[in-house]
Amino acid sequence: MTERLGQPGRSGSSRSRLRRAHEALYRATGGRVGHHVPGRPSMLLLHHVGAKSGTRRTSGLTYMLCDGSFVVVGSNGGGARNPGWVHNLRAFPEAEIQVGPEKIKVRAREPGDGERERLWAQAARYHPAWERFQQRTPHALPIVILTPRQA
Repeated sequence: MTERLGQPGRSGSSRSRLRRAHEALYRATGGRVGHHVPGRPSMLLLHHVGAKSGTRRTSGLTYMLCDGSFVVVGSNGGGARNPGWVHNLRAFPEAEIQVGPEKIKVRAREPGDGERERLWAQAARYHPAWERFQQRTPHALPIVILTPRQA
C-alpha cells in the first residue's frame, strides 16, 4: 500500500501547501513539532484508508477533546463537498490518530441529532473558523467523533 498526505487535487493554493508542510513537519518530528501552534487549535494526524482505493492516507485535522474522545469537523474550507477523509471513515471507521508523539487506535462515528447539536455549539465556540466555513456551504458540516479503542 502506498501512503499519501492530505487530499489530492488541492495543491494549487498556498493554504494547501502550508497544510501539507505542517503535516510533513508533524510526521518528520514524530509529533514533537506541529501538534500545538501558538494561537491556533491543536492538530492531530488522522491515518485512514481510502474508501475506493484502499490506499493509506494521512490528514492533518484540527480537533477538540470531548468526554475522552477527539472531535473533528469535515469543513473542507466551506467547500461544496465533504473532505475525502469523511467518506473514507464512513467506509472504514477503524483508524489511527497521532496526537503529538502518541499514536492511538480509534473508531469513528458521527453523532446523532441531539448529540450533534450539542457538539456543534461547542465546536463553533472552540474554533470559530468552523462556523465561518459552515456559512459558506448549504450542507451541514459533518462532525466525526474519534473514540479510542481498547487494545
